[in-house]
Amino acid sequence: MRFAFYGRVSTEDQQDPQASKAWQLSRARSLIEPTGGEIVAEFFDIGLSRSLPWKRRPEALRLLDAIKSAGRDFDAVVIGEPQRAFYGSQFGMTFPVFVHYGVGLWVPEVGGAIDPGSDAHDLVMALYGGMSKGERNRIKIRVRAAMKSQTEMEGRYLGGRPPYGYRLADAGPHPNPGKAAEGKRLHQLEPDPVTAPIVERIFTEYVAGRGMTSIARGLTQDGIACPSAYDRARNPHRHTQVWETTAIRAILQNPRYTGRQVWNRARTDEVLINVDDVALGHENRHRWNDPSEWVWSRTESHTPLISTDLYEQAQQTVKARGTVGDAGKAPRRSRHPYLFRGLLRCGLCGRVMAGSVNHGRIYYRCKASRDYVRQHGIAHPPVLYVRQESITNPVDQFLTEELGHASLTDTLQRIADASHRAALTEHQKHDEAPKLRETIADCDAKIARYRATLDAGGDPALVAGWISETTTIKKAAQARLGLTEAPPERMSEEQIAAIVDAFGGLLGLLRRADEHDRAEVYTRIGLHMIYRPGTETVLAEIRSNDVDRVPVWCPRGDLNPHAR
Repeated sequence: MRFAFYGRVSTEDQQDPQASKAWQLSRARSLIEPTGGEIVAEFFDIGLSRSLPWKRRPEALRLLDAIKSAGRDFDAVVIGEPQRAFYGSQFGMTFPVFVHYGVGLWVPEVGGAIDPGSDAHDLVMALYGGMSKGERNRIKIRVRAAMKSQTEMEGRYLGGRPPYGYRLADAGPHPNPGKAAEGKRLHQLEPDPVTAPIVERIFTEYVAGRGMTSIARGLTQDGIACPSAYDRARNPHRHTQVWETTAIRAILQNPRYTGRQVWNRARTDEVLINVDDVALGHENRHRWNDPSEWVWSRTESHTPLISTDLYEQAQQTVKARGTVGDAGKAPRRSRHPYLFRGLLRCGLCGRVMAGSVNHGRIYYRCKASRDYVRQHGIAHPPVLYVRQESITNPVDQFLTEELGHASLTDTLQRIADASHRAALTEHQKHDEAPKLRETIADCDAKIARYRATLDAGGDPALVAGWISETTTIKKAAQARLGLTEAPPERMSEEQIAAIVDAFGGLLGLLRRADEHDRAEVYTRIGLHMIYRPGTETVLAEIRSNDVDRVPVWCPRGDLNPHAR
């Protein structure tokens, strides 16, 4: 029998890929060779987390494609360790593909091929999927605890690129004997004689009252290379030549310039790629932690470039100027009614157009410096203007037409029908309830037969074992049945009518509300707009959980009466 081998190793396993593949292959061969099996193809993912679904692992995806191919040169797939192949519920979402194409799956934990009709095998693989998830979580907890301790107690440099103003210096052999034997060494930060004075200059100028953009422009004009241009080896993917405000802000908010090591400034969250399709798995999102969660070394771990007082002054200055406060951006209050604040973007650069007042009239503008235009390679005039009153009436007309009772009711009914059909089809693909009910009924029938055997004089000990095993399978199926989701329901006509009435009330409020309330209504409805200067038009659309995206081209009113 011909087999394809699948295995996986990742950085979280902390194993040499060749050694890991060797022992996984050895375990797979010891399972199939006694039956005359032979491995004719190998699929091995390196450096990929077990949490990634099979379709997002290159080698696993290649294996799935081979399984679907009529010209495949193997009859079954063998896996050396299921914990490395299946994570969480991945087995339940992958094995049906094997069954559909008539490809067997062999794992050591069941002593051979997995039986698609065996509830016991399903439970075993589900158990190993849970163990895989638990093992990964334990590794994450141990690693984070070790990094916290090494930062706090030792002030150890934990890797990554050094902050601008520092460079790496040797700090002696690695304290782990195994890593030291491999030649690995510790590193620490030391001031870079070229860039360290620039860091001090940035802090000093900012505390003295100069703005971030002004500081960036001054450094560019003085011919000082920006961080990515200075360290081109670590930034081959960047071609920036000018200083940007974001670089200045990152330097000003980095506490390591005080000489102490700081860890846990950011975290990586795993979020669902698509909440309506859990099988796609998660993606990583990097987010900043609150300063109260940062871990500081107890003493200085490297030479400071600035004093702690100067750093604290800079943080207070940032908060006082409203750039970034404790709760994000500081709220801004204005006596001018900006109806579309944050809702209108420039079609040339994609940035939000800022509100401004000129001769008593409200405009939205997009400014682009020569440095910005050259940096991003776009055709953008120094300033773009759109007058608020020129787009207000077309926007209100658009909302009335798209969210009026007749058109909105029809739109929601079509959306509800299409969404329900798609959701029902997807539910039926993954609905385990019929199979689980069949398993429970089969267990009841078996238990009844076992009891009849016992009444007929069967061995009590043997029959009791049969009943116990079957009861365990039945309870597991009942527990899983309780977790299955009910079939999705279509949005009712009453719900559609309630949404239509709600939007009708909003539009009525829009006509009689004051300017500040109108701005709130635009935001709550989910209005988004893009200004296209080339055609003098505004693309308006609604993005709402209750209403589908409805785009429309809006002319700029009296500024361009012939636009379509």
